[in-house]
Amino acid sequence: MTQRDIRPDLGLRSIINVSGTMTSLGASIVVPEAIAAVSAILPQFVEIGDLQKKASRVIARLCGTEAGFVTASCSAGITLAVAGAMTGCDLAAVERLPDTDGLKNEVLLMTGHMVSYGAPVEQGIRLAGAKVVPVGQATSAYGYQLDGAINERTAAAVYVVSHHTVQYGLIPLKEFVEICHARGVPVIVDAASEYDLRGFLANGADIALYSSHKFLGGLTGGIVAGRTELVRATYMQNMGIGRGMKVGKEGILGTIAALEAWEKRDHAVIRERETRYLELWEQTLSGRPGVTPIREADPTNNPLDRLKVAIEPKGAHITAWDLADALASGRTPIIVRDHEVEHGYFYLDPCNLHPGQETIVVERLVEELEKARQSNEIIATPLEARRNRLAQAMMRWPD
Repeated sequence: MTQRDIRPDLGLRSIINVSGTMTSLGASIVVPEAIAAVSAILPQFVEIGDLQKKASRVIARLCGTEAGFVTASCSAGITLAVAGAMTGCDLAAVERLPDTDGLKNEVLLMTGHMVSYGAPVEQGIRLAGAKVVPVGQATSAYGYQLDGAINERTAAAVYVVSHHTVQYGLIPLKEFVEICHARGVPVIVDAASEYDLRGFLANGADIALYSSHKFLGGLTGGIVAGRTELVRATYMQNMGIGRGMKVGKEGILGTIAALEAWEKRDHAVIRERETRYLELWEQTLSGRPGVTPIREADPTNNPLDRLKVAIEPKGAHITAWDLADALASGRTPIIVRDHEVEHGYFYLDPCNLHPGQETIVVERLVEELEKARQSNEIIATPLEARRNRLAQAMMRWPD
């Protein structure tokens, strides 16, 4: 990190992110190629349609598909793709949304995929005026249930690829696509935070959606990629409900630059660096009372590992959630991946660190663990109090 840290000037905390590509933390470090491209385009005027055509060619090449465009976010992409599946290229229908009278308006979604990425997935579908039809139960879904949910009102099916979803008992994408296509139903894949730019479309998805600002390291944006007919219908939503989800010249060009940089990136070198960070943290934590470090692969098969830090309160003198909160406070806040912390563990994700920050993470871990060990009592605040505090903090803004 060569630039001066502007955050203190803005009254913001200088956090270190070992949580991952989280939108709430700014998603990722924007790659230099995107910064340079955006700086160059900001003073200039462009014809947005022509810039989107340029983006389409780059997206098609990188994703191995026919067409694409850039929108405000992957979440926006869900709403627009669903809308496109309902209206096609009928501009009168585009302008009527979210009124879906006379249109196919049911969208299938496995119950185990009805999760929140900061907002409910199903809400993004309903924003287009569609009705969500759940398929299966939370931890099980079968082909006959999917097939049985399809009828003359079915417009599309949405498939979510995310660590938030249930990771067992559900219908694999290939089978999901085969069942839907046999009944003439297009499949939209939400792959917001996935490395694989080609596999979902190669497995038959009609549209795949990605975040520009997560692993790609672009500005905030969403990538819509897929077959031309449905991409065109999705793009036409910019003349309707998509107007409020529009992306600027900087978002489009930043996405193009990030994609082209991704194509040239030495992913093996990056993986080696991340592995060194994991080894350092693992060595630091191994043998400490009540602490068990375990390296785990990404649950959706992205080519990265994280360090699971399991905490046994009697040995460590602190709970996993209290340790996560302690790390997040103080002079150098460390934000861990704590969405499963009630199970007694959190994760350290190495993908968004500037060089040198890995050692600061070590120092803070040791500091807080030593402090807990010196405590006469186990530091164990009620988990419910933590959850309530976080919920209240969300509702307080702005204060």
